[in-house]
Amino acid sequence: MPSAERASLTYAFDAYCAWCYGFGPTLRAFAEDNAHRIRLSVVSAGLYTGARALPIAAYPHLSAERDHIAQLTGVAFGMGYDRAMSRGTTVFDSAAAAAGLAALRDQPGISELDAAEAVQRAWFVDGRSLSDAEVYRNIAGELGLDADAVTEAYRSPAGRVKARADFRALRRLRVLSYPTLLLDTAHGADQMGGAASTAASLTCALDQRLTTPLPQAPTHDLPLLGEPS
Repeated sequence: MPSAERASLTYAFDAYCAWCYGFGPTLRAFAEDNAHRIRLSVVSAGLYTGARALPIAAYPHLSAERDHIAQLTGVAFGMGYDRAMSRGTTVFDSAAAAAGLAALRDQPGISELDAAEAVQRAWFVDGRSLSDAEVYRNIAGELGLDADAVTEAYRSPAGRVKARADFRALRRLRVLSYPTLLLDTAHGADQMGGAASTAASLTCALDQRLTTPLPQAPTHDLPLLGEPS
């Protein structure tokens, strides 16, 4: 399928969402299997913002959740992450993480999925705070990007503006849980899958949606409620 005819998909995720980290290998396999016919955009959610931007210790259930996700998905959590969880002092700030992803995402030639995966590895493997500008400098080097440009973009107020724009975009799309994969259509966004999906089931869902017209459905802005998983 020519590039101009590729289907556009939106991946709604939060860099601090362990379920998104667990979903990563599935999404990677799906994206590679369908690289000839999809264009994937990664949009950050505001899972930990405002009053929810708290130290790890405020979320004691995450340790049990980690074990459950590892068992279900097979992903490995790193020793750096385990140490950070034990200390409990790292503050979850999804706005900072979203600004970091935006700084990476805006660089020429970058794969948004590569950037999102690198950001999640920094936390779930290395246990590094996603509020640290040096994290994005290191990721830029890893991905062959201009490290100074990425760091400057992260520190710029425009980074937080782009983060908030991501949060608003997902509210308009009625996305309240993560991970969520959406097919962008002329009639709006159609949810294709989430944490329990497999690469094969996502490909099957894409096949069905590309051959079946969708009815138009209205969308409305919604607040973020609860704790999406």
